[in-house]
Amino acid sequence: MAGGLFELRRDDVTGWWVAVVVDREFERHRFALPAGSTGIGPDSCPNCRIPPGGGVRVRELKPLAFSVAGDRRPTARTITPAQASMLDVADPDLGLVGECGSWQTIVAPPGHHMSLAETSPSLVFQMLARARAAIVSARSRNQTEYLQVVQNWGTQAGARTDHLCFDFYDLPQIPHRIGEELGGAARYLIREGVCPYCRLLLDEVEDGARLVFQDASSVCFAPYASRSPFELWVVPRHHDADFARATDEQLTSAAATLRRVLGMLGVLDGPPYNLVLHTAPLRERVDETYHWHWEIHPRLREIAGLELGTGLPVNPVSPEEAAEELLATAGASSPEDAGAEPGVSRSGARDWDAFLREAAG
Repeated sequence: MAGGLFELRRDDVTGWWVAVVVDREFERHRFALPAGSTGIGPDSCPNCRIPPGGGVRVRELKPLAFSVAGDRRPTARTITPAQASMLDVADPDLGLVGECGSWQTIVAPPGHHMSLAETSPSLVFQMLARARAAIVSARSRNQTEYLQVVQNWGTQAGARTDHLCFDFYDLPQIPHRIGEELGGAARYLIREGVCPYCRLLLDEVEDGARLVFQDASSVCFAPYASRSPFELWVVPRHHDADFARATDEQLTSAAATLRRVLGMLGVLDGPPYNLVLHTAPLRERVDETYHWHWEIHPRLREIAGLELGTGLPVNPVSPEEAAEELLATAGASSPEDAGAEPGVSRSGARDWDAFLREAAG
């Protein structure tokens, strides 16, 4: 019997299914897509001027950015006094909640209109450290549920500036994707007795088919049930649910790994992408079950009818093919050799002294 066009794969954490196309050879020209520019130069770029000063800065884009509307029942803005007497207007389940949260952005120094892959390790480290501080601050205020950190690169990925920046959204609710991961990870721990992400790291390193890069602190791979072509995860080897607790040395590794693997996407002509941090909620303790990580989602295709109608992601490039193409681009015979540089051995093990030197520098 001939093999199927699609291979259905299941995400071990969320239980969600993905259809991976397995009967086509990779054709680079179908997925090579340079990130689009906004055309806004440094002279007209708000992020170059606001806030004033040099270095890495935090710009507030919208305070009280979210108003929870809830369902179609009357909201606090539209109900009459008579209706208010019949409804508990303080009940968030009815959507009767005022403005809350915020939208802010961590901006690189003025004039910095380069991609993250082209940015120095020390500058990426500073931006990740600001993201870490934003989570600590949001948790201390105890007013919201989740702080989402993202980087949008290229107009096709929703970027409205060419200035390197990380947006963060202080949300009044835990996003669905994070909620699915939290629940799935807890069930996995009960069933298997180990954090699913720790197990995933060991399995991906041992198997090697989807492994893109590893060093002493971070591992990058194309997940088995990748939802989109060239989706990549960067996961720390140490177990911790909360990015806010990451050490400077761990941020140094994360910064170097993100730069390296985003640079490897040059095989696709520097595509647009969304970089997303998954970390613990602000008010829930999930120390044993969750594991913070970064996800990279290149924006290389349009959503088709099968996906829209079923909610089943269709990935036209298998993660195994994606890893193979990225390693070939890097001129590496193995993930350990990809982008090797001083402080990284050919076996991929960066010693902790190198981490400390970079963090201090």
